[in-house]
Amino acid sequence: MQRSTGEYKIKPIKKKVRELLGYPHPQRIPKDVYVEQWVGISTDEFHRAKDADVRYMKNVHPLIEMGWSRSDCIRYLTSRGVADTPKSSCLGCPFHGNAQWRHIRDTSPAEWQDVVAFDAAIRKGNARANAAGNKLLGQAFLHRSRMPLSEAPIDHVTAAERAALQGELADAEELEHGVVDGCSPWACRGDADAPMQDDFGLAS
Repeated sequence: MQRSTGEYKIKPIKKKVRELLGYPHPQRIPKDVYVEQWVGISTDEFHRAKDADVRYMKNVHPLIEMGWSRSDCIRYLTSRGVADTPKSSCLGCPFHGNAQWRHIRDTSPAEWQDVVAFDAAIRKGNARANAAGNKLLGQAFLHRSRMPLSEAPIDHVTAAERAALQGELADAEELEHGVVDGCSPWACRGDADAPMQDDFGLAS
C-alpha cells in the first residue's frame, strides 16, 4: 500500500498543490509560501496524523483538534441527514470486504472491470514492488481468498461470516464489510507506519 499511496495519492496531490501555488516542479517554492491541508483523521486514529513532509504543505487535523471520534462524526452526519456517508478507500483496496466488492461489481460495471484488470496486473508485482526496490515474492491478489478477483467468492457466505452472525468470530465481520478504518490521501490503513516520501513519491 505504501507504493500505491505515494504513486496515486501523495504525488498527484503535491503536483496539483504546486500548480495552484504557481510553482510547478522543479521550481523552488519560497519558504513563506504554503497551503494548509485539512486531513479528516479522528481521535480514534490519532497515530495516523502526521506532518506533511514538504515545507509548502501544512497538515491540519481539525477532528483531532476538536476532540472528535468516529462516533462523534457519525452523530454529526446523522444530524445533518447524511448518515450513510461511506468510508473512504481506493477502488482496488485489498482491505475491502465482500460487501464492498459486490457493491462495485453490481453498481459500476466499468469500475469493476478496471479493478479486475488491476488485480490481474499485480499478480507478479514488478521490479519496484516495494520501497526497497525488491521484486515481489509469490503472487499478489486483492481478495483475501488469494484468488483472482473475477473468481473470488464474494457472493459466498463463508463459515467465518456465518460464525460472525452468531457472535462466534470477532474478525469475521472484516470478511464481509472490510476493515473498520477508512483511508485518506495521507493516511492509508496499509501504510500507517510507512516511511515519509519525497517530492517524487519515493521513500526517503
